[in-house]
Amino acid sequence: MYPIQMVDLQRQYQRIKDQIDASLKDIMEKATFIGGKYVNDFAEQLAAYHNAKHAITCANGTDALQISMMALGLQPGDEVITPSFTYVATTEVIALLRLQPVFVDVDPKTFCLDPEEVRKAITPKTKAIVPVHLYGHAAPMDEILEIAKEHNLFVIEDNAQGIGCDYTSKDKRVYKTGTMGTVGCTSFFPSKNLGCYGDGGAMVTNNPALAETLKMVANHGQKTRYYHEMVGCNSRLDAMQAAILSIKLPLLDGYIKARREAADYYDTAFAACEKITTPYRAPYSNHVFHQYTLVLEGVDRDGLVAYLAENKIPSMIYYPVPAHKQKMFASFGGAKYSLPVTDWLTERVISLPIHTELDKEQQDYIIDHVLKFVNKA
Repeated sequence: MYPIQMVDLQRQYQRIKDQIDASLKDIMEKATFIGGKYVNDFAEQLAAYHNAKHAITCANGTDALQISMMALGLQPGDEVITPSFTYVATTEVIALLRLQPVFVDVDPKTFCLDPEEVRKAITPKTKAIVPVHLYGHAAPMDEILEIAKEHNLFVIEDNAQGIGCDYTSKDKRVYKTGTMGTVGCTSFFPSKNLGCYGDGGAMVTNNPALAETLKMVANHGQKTRYYHEMVGCNSRLDAMQAAILSIKLPLLDGYIKARREAADYYDTAFAACEKITTPYRAPYSNHVFHQYTLVLEGVDRDGLVAYLAENKIPSMIYYPVPAHKQKMFASFGGAKYSLPVTDWLTERVISLPIHTELDKEQQDYIIDHVLKFVNKA
């Protein structure tokens, strides 16, 4: 049996090694490392994949969120509604720009923003909502967009974990996550469903004026070199990462299919265990399983993590401390929030290995050890 990893990028690389190596060799020989054909081609491919008008690349997913908020003209003191149950990057950029993060609770089944909690949190200072398509499951965008329209708010989709997910709206139209709001942001961190071999990110929008502003913000606030129209930043996807992503993007749907098959296999194996709740799939979302996350009840989670590690099975807790309880948000009033669902989840979730190379022998080994520990508890 191959060693089990949370994400097996080594074996995935072996399947596309010849294409990757040829592209990187071409870049090295041409010495075009920043911008150029590979970056432009990937941006066009990414927009086409999303059926969107514009895709703007940048250095990483965190930058994508920051650039979006800058391009939308959010000002210090403006309130931005966000889940606390998410990776800290989502909320960190809000604080970095001296905006006010407003933390709201999530749905206990989908782990995504609860629209009713969003509605309760709106004030005259609210300017934007940041739904997170967490673990690969889409947030309830119909309701969120309705609220945003009613209050004239921007919607910045954090699609770092959801790329490739299809969302079926109430009118039965199908959209890719990241294309329904004002702007969608994604990450190409290596472990993502579409990952490069360094860092990378992108923004997707159907608004041509916003697309132009996003490009400017990401490039020192300039359209023409040395003529800077606004304060921007330096955030680039380099040619090597773009070349790798161009090779992997046509494979993304196949990667997602493999993840779903692995998730289905886990689901069947854990179905009879009352102490384990397997990932929920809402009718509007076709989960892409960036993570396969269980909710445990009556189980020593730390003990399970240690037991699995002893048997060479990795696992992760995403996320043990919610954003509003992080020290970094103390000055933003984090301690004042009462988010019972978020607190409940942080004590119970655990993620098991899931990736494109995961085989049945590995899964059986993982399943056997999880059930052995849980049933003994």
